[in-house]
Amino acid sequence: MIGLSKGEKIFSFCNYIFMCILIVVMIFPFWYLVMGSFSDARLVAGGGMFLIPEGFSLDAYRAILTNNAFLSSFRTTIIVTILGTLIGTFFTATTAYAISKKRLRGAGFVSFLILFTMLFNGGMVPNYLLVKELGIMNTYWALILPNAINAFNIFVMRSFFKGIPDELEEAAKIDGANDLTVFFRIILPLSKPVLATIGLFIAVFYWNDFFSTILYITDRDKWQLQAFLRDMISNTAQMLQSSGSTIGFQRNVSEFTVRMASIVVATIPILIVYPFCRSTLQKGR
Repeated sequence: MIGLSKGEKIFSFCNYIFMCILIVVMIFPFWYLVMGSFSDARLVAGGGMFLIPEGFSLDAYRAILTNNAFLSSFRTTIIVTILGTLIGTFFTATTAYAISKKRLRGAGFVSFLILFTMLFNGGMVPNYLLVKELGIMNTYWALILPNAINAFNIFVMRSFFKGIPDELEEAAKIDGANDLTVFFRIILPLSKPVLATIGLFIAVFYWNDFFSTILYITDRDKWQLQAFLRDMISNTAQMLQSSGSTIGFQRNVSEFTVRMASIVVATIPILIVYPFCRSTLQKGR
């Protein structure tokens, strides 16, 4: 084995230092949130905290998890994310598979139309009018359907489908399989890595979406989690009062600790999903 030269050793050392600094910069904000959420409100107000929590208290989490508005928005986001991910991944896959085939008449024109939407779109007002005319205002479908398909995801999946040998489909059709059988029994099983990738993209988008709630939802019981957090961050004290918390309990929490706990709880589910997708992505390498 050939040893590294002096220049290569210096370069590797600089890379390690840079990556360590980058890791710290990326992890510290989330670590700060977690430590702040577990800190005692009175100690934080007195001197703040840095790498470890000041005292230890679960009152901020109690304030969040006993708040009906938070639980309602959490439920809405889970429903929208699950349905939106399934619908979005399915229609993205079917669209990408169709336009990846040269035998489809007009595939190039359809691809151009999809690409055109990446550069130009109708804007907020036409989207709002469309959702209103479809009669899905103030429903879960208003949060799901307008964002179900993304042009970028379609082209990513189309590129993957183009890499699958045509001989597999031809062999299946010789055995009597039709296009639907080929797609569901051959193409999709071979496409687990790209399906997991696109599914993760879509799930993260739905989980972080708050603008759709502002546009299409008037009933606060159907607010998504990010919209609730946005409102709560600016009205934390009012949220605690409306949740029915006693005055004594409110003294044990602060706006700071409640905000930190809310963000942590909202982040954990999407962090849990990633390891399940990671194994599928590694198998596809």
